[in-house]
Amino acid sequence: MLQVHRTRLLLAAVAVTLAAPGANAQVQQGQRLTYPESKKIEQTDDFFGQKVADPYRWMEDLNAPDVADWVRRENAVTEQYFSQLGMLAHFKNRITELWNYPKVSLPFRVGGRLYYARNSGLQRQSVFFSRESLGGPAKLVLDPNTLSADGSIALAGFSPSPDGHYLAYGISEGGADWRTLLVRELTTGKQLADTVRWLKGGGMSWTKDGRGFYYSRFPQPEAGKQLQNAIRDEKMYYHRIGTPQSQDVLIYERPDHPDWFVGGGVTEDGRYLLVFVNRGTEPQNRLYVADLGDPKQPKVDAAIRPLFEKGDASYSPIGNVGSTMYMQTDRDAERSKVVALDVASPERWRTVIPEQPNAIDQIAMYKGGIAVNYLEDVKAHVRLYGLDGRSVGDLTLPGIGSLQGLSTREDTPEIFYGFTSPLYPTTAFRYDPATKKSTPFEAPKLSFDASRYETRALFAASKDGTRVPLFVTLKKGLTLDGNNPAMLYGYGGFDISTTPGFRPDVLAWLEQGGIWATASMRGGAEYGEAWHKAGMFEKKQNVFDDFIAAAEYLVNEKYTSPAKLGIMGGSNGGLLVGAVEEQRPDLFAVALPAVGVMDMLRYHKFTGGGAWSTEYGSADDSTQFQYLVKYSPVHNVKAGMCYPATLITTADHDDRVVPSHSFKFAAAMQAAQGCAKPVLIRVETQGSHGYRPTDKRIAELADEWAFTAANTGVTTKVTP
Repeated sequence: MLQVHRTRLLLAAVAVTLAAPGANAQVQQGQRLTYPESKKIEQTDDFFGQKVADPYRWMEDLNAPDVADWVRRENAVTEQYFSQLGMLAHFKNRITELWNYPKVSLPFRVGGRLYYARNSGLQRQSVFFSRESLGGPAKLVLDPNTLSADGSIALAGFSPSPDGHYLAYGISEGGADWRTLLVRELTTGKQLADTVRWLKGGGMSWTKDGRGFYYSRFPQPEAGKQLQNAIRDEKMYYHRIGTPQSQDVLIYERPDHPDWFVGGGVTEDGRYLLVFVNRGTEPQNRLYVADLGDPKQPKVDAAIRPLFEKGDASYSPIGNVGSTMYMQTDRDAERSKVVALDVASPERWRTVIPEQPNAIDQIAMYKGGIAVNYLEDVKAHVRLYGLDGRSVGDLTLPGIGSLQGLSTREDTPEIFYGFTSPLYPTTAFRYDPATKKSTPFEAPKLSFDASRYETRALFAASKDGTRVPLFVTLKKGLTLDGNNPAMLYGYGGFDISTTPGFRPDVLAWLEQGGIWATASMRGGAEYGEAWHKAGMFEKKQNVFDDFIAAAEYLVNEKYTSPAKLGIMGGSNGGLLVGAVEEQRPDLFAVALPAVGVMDMLRYHKFTGGGAWSTEYGSADDSTQFQYLVKYSPVHNVKAGMCYPATLITTADHDDRVVPSHSFKFAAAMQAAQGCAKPVLIRVETQGSHGYRPTDKRIAELADEWAFTAANTGVTTKVTP
């Protein structure tokens, strides 16, 4: 498996923790809440002759005392509201019970040892262990729960050296994207002085000799502005163990394009350094290579030369045999194919695995073969090939569901993979190609009877007739009369597939008669790059139409009704929820936008937001402004409209989608709400875009489900 790194600022969903509830109190529906005053300032921007007001611009100064005071007062209102939710205690207790089972990550081999992370159930962060053999005793390697008493310091990277001597690992405050790399000796546990700062969302890659690693970092940001200033000028360096960061060797930079991202990694055999250059978050990349020579004595600053530098497609090497590189690419193949090339003449490639009717979702190279996971209407299907491209059969999965990663080595004939579905907890397996058998690796055991429930693979028809995959999980025999509470989740963007997966908190919702649905909309990668492009730029409305179509399907088929239907999504999915609840407020009872991109006219001015202009477009462009302003959630709130009950969530250390997005949206929605349905915001401390310690994550999820229950008429607990 290649040690490669592609810097793509992808997005994920998270939220917050609040106070404990009163014993059996119940929110009085129909009673208007009194919100803190959100001051308005005189701020108007001129976009190509169109004047746009921005009265909450002051909320962008995250260090300002008046912003902190506003957050404090808003949280107080939210805490008071939650103290009256009669179902909150039940959801918190039940989700805690359902969450409390051992979980392991996908194992991977380095330096002759097997590494994996394990959580005993309710540990704040998972703990890393290693074994000499699959059935051997486990040895503790790193317990991130010792990094801070409250879990506020998150583990953000884990990479043993190929010789098994060192461990490089990342830490981040509050789980922010900014991370610092530290190094310790694996054999003794001794912490070394090596400290490498100002990485953001990136990883590192060891040279084969184990004496140092490549990494990419940004310049040190302005003091006090680390969590909001725009990022530029990423460069690749080499760090030699035992030396200060000031002596790190500059390997590659692009001063001609300071907004491009630079990353890379060393091939498993230690012979080549691969350098990836991306413009924003687009999947298309430029690819470069350096021949490091003898892996035992690599020339770490070897000359870098281009392999593919047009940026016209995705070029993703998956492994090599000598100078022959195997690569996944979507050039002339929108659903991707696998080619082989000699690094001396990359354009003279040969096709190994041609493009198939289904899109490649994941791919990995093992000794003698290639494992490819295809999405068949979003369902995982793993096919195995020889290095000559000949099919050698399928890897049989436990059922219909999603593949949660492939872990392989090019010198080892085995495949570790993860499998999950809405009713099947994520489980790691080891597959032996010789015997064609899969064996679970520390299989999880739940306190939940999944046999009482089912998942249905369905399709909704979007506004333009496009089929939108929809997975619906519910109790067997549930009467479809429109009276069932339901939650619909979506994302729809950045070439990321939404596949059916397992969430312990959803089980608590199902037990209460709830329905769980996920929609796989355009903008993702479910059907290849054409599907992605159909939800980008001026076509973003397709994503919203797809989500609305999925909701209407649930209503029309009597799974639920508008008075019982909630929607949720995070980051780009938070944007989705915000836009859709504004476009169709009549269709939903509850909206849960988490860490959303809510100000589409200014998102590109903060942290990594400029990278997303390759997906959304930018308001600095006169044409792109015209479609962005039409759906930007902050700018499409209408006074007097009755919006769904809305719970907006964000975090103070979110340096990917800065919390001012959510602040502005909350203030605008509260001022405009024309009925008694609540509009609340919750701001987590020491949390980020995608990180919560387990206890805080459980509490947040309980709050979301209790809020949903209260506003969809679920008031009586059903005993599991």
